[in-house]
Amino acid sequence: MLELARLLEKPERIRAEVNLSQIDRNTERGETVVIPGRVLAGGIMTKQVNVAAAFISAAAKQKIEHVKGKVMSIPELVEKNPKGKDVRIMV
Repeated sequence: MLELARLLEKPERIRAEVNLSQIDRNTERGETVVIPGRVLAGGIMTKQVNVAAAFISAAAKQKIEHVKGKVMSIPELVEKNPKGKDVRIMV
């Protein structure tokens, strides 16, 4: 979680932008990922993945929920999983 805090300290203009195709390609079904930046709707989701991010576009949220994935904010993820166990950070 310290790595996540370090990434979130960066200015918003240089934070990561991740498309759904990247998330789908680099995760396993049921996995939880956190993106310390923006999640954009580019690509399709074929797997059920839990996604926490600083910002998620409305179209990306809809696509994630369409495959039964969960969308949450980073504070919600920290509340549910304070130790960060089994969470992948994507940048």
